[in-house]
Amino acid sequence: MILCLETATPTCSIALVDKGKVISIRESHDGQNHAEKITVFIDEVMKETGACYSQLDAIAVSKGPGSYTGLRIGVSTAKGLCYAIDRPLIATDTLHAMAYGAAAIIADKIKENDLYCPMIDARRMEVYTAIFDSKLIKIKDTEAVIIDEHSFSELRKEHHLYLMGDGADKLGDIFSNNDSISVIKNFHCSAGHQAQLATEALKNKCFVDVAYFEPYYLKDFVPGIPTVKGLK
Repeated sequence: MILCLETATPTCSIALVDKGKVISIRESHDGQNHAEKITVFIDEVMKETGACYSQLDAIAVSKGPGSYTGLRIGVSTAKGLCYAIDRPLIATDTLHAMAYGAAAIIADKIKENDLYCPMIDARRMEVYTAIFDSKLIKIKDTEAVIIDEHSFSELRKEHHLYLMGDGADKLGDIFSNNDSISVIKNFHCSAGHQAQLATEALKNKCFVDVAYFEPYYLKDFVPGIPTVKGLK
């Protein structure tokens, strides 16, 4: 049994997974309210299933890329649980988990040569993204890219790309006339998407060091200029 935490995007999501299946889940898509929601959601999924913390085999957390603040909250909460109940920590790739989530939605449409392209909004026309084949194997590493009408031009010659995530939602107009790209609208990150990755990691004992693990931010955090009077 694995408790999965997802806070890499505006979605705050907690799922309890047993034998690779989600047995309870709580989510909020309201924005950056992770600190307010995360412990409440954890308590709710545990109570709903009647599970005890002693029954957990591991804690899984989405490692990024994504929101600096969101990732810090998720990872610090996961580490606190690991220390409290003496359980190992699993770190799942956020984009890879999104690809698994998309696969569950459009499995009947996917052909052997199709590709999954999960995207996390990085402001303006920039996204964090990676590309996975129809078997959910990563074929292009995670990167921050600025998207325009020429993006994926080489891949589009031989593949159909499925884009999903809050980074993809803003691209509908750019690719609206392109038959080689489809955007899965209103796709949210979910802790439930981690189920298979986390279960496989537990089976193979692929854990990270609780003391030293850090989220994968991809880009350095740059604080904004304070706008409150007296803080400049």
